[in-house]
Amino acid sequence: MSLTKLVLHFAAPPPRIESFQRFLFVGPHPDDIEIGAGATAAKLASTGKDVCFLICTDGRYGTDHAPVGLSGDRLAAVRKREAAASAALLGVRDLRFLPFSDGGFYEPEALQRGIAAVIADFRPEVIFAPDPCVASECHTDHLNVGEAARRLACFAPNPGIMAAMGLTPVNVQALAYYMTAKPNRYVNTTGYLARQLHSIYDCHKSQFPERDAVATYLKLRAADFGLRSFCTCAEGFRILGKTQMHCLPEAGR
Repeated sequence: MSLTKLVLHFAAPPPRIESFQRFLFVGPHPDDIEIGAGATAAKLASTGKDVCFLICTDGRYGTDHAPVGLSGDRLAAVRKREAAASAALLGVRDLRFLPFSDGGFYEPEALQRGIAAVIADFRPEVIFAPDPCVASECHTDHLNVGEAARRLACFAPNPGIMAAMGLTPVNVQALAYYMTAKPNRYVNTTGYLARQLHSIYDCHKSQFPERDAVATYLKLRAADFGLRSFCTCAEGFRILGKTQMHCLPEAGR
């Protein structure tokens, strides 16, 4: 660790997730929030935090398991119902959808404006989104959603930029990347892993008709992050506070 980074770590540490009240979880597809941060979302909701799920695309191309004939608009409708059931199971009452097709068939600027409108309405302190800087991530929707979320986390507090979109500014305090290779904060999710798995396998049946390697991966990840944070189960996130979001390259290492 460089001297500069060491000093910054103590002078401007990444914010602690659970110190906030309002959380917007942005998912590229109907099941991504559950996979990337479902246990954390369940914990926050159960402890009285204000949690909103925003699903950006309809998931019409997202399965190899759907019955013959279940595709396109029909599959999109099924996945919307699955997302609603999953959010309810996790204790999340505020669930919203953007009208974009899975597979990148939309303009990134339209996606960004759609997310911005929800930010202006829900007014989160923390925005969760997939990390678009992971070298191995190739899915267009994940990259686009992560990129839009990080731009908006920085721009949302700016009155002029938000006014240019016809929106009011929001004092977003932190961006939390899930599905990240470089977590710097962990949430103790002991007691919530089972609910996360139920939300995936009992609700998103068009994607997960039976338990598979994803369940094993999530259990292993929870145990790994738990060891790092001295608890049984945890989820890890890369947190950027307002200090780290701009002109501070050491925060990205």
